[in-house]
Amino acid sequence: MTIAEVSEKYDISQDTLRYYERIGLIPPVNRNKSGNRDYTEEDCKWVEFIKCMRNAGLSIEVLIEYVSLVEKGDETIEARKELLIEQRNHLIKKNRRHE
Repeated sequence: MTIAEVSEKYDISQDTLRYYERIGLIPPVNRNKSGNRDYTEEDCKWVEFIKCMRNAGLSIEVLIEYVSLVEKGDETIEARKELLIEQRNHLIKKNRRHE
């Protein structure tokens, strides 16, 4: 898929998609012969995941840490789980303060 198609599908600007890739929120996207981004199904799953987590209230910094752990492989599964549990607890506390 082109960046325009991904942008439309997930309602995220093309600039935001480029930014997410540049800062490591999504793994580097392959390029076609013309040098344009060519999003795979796997890339789109990352975009969807990041959008979901951002909408839930996770910070960019936390998500960069999570993606970094994923890229290190299965030995980081427990650390990823702990990170997500910690963030869930943080969001629960934050929401309780706003009630």
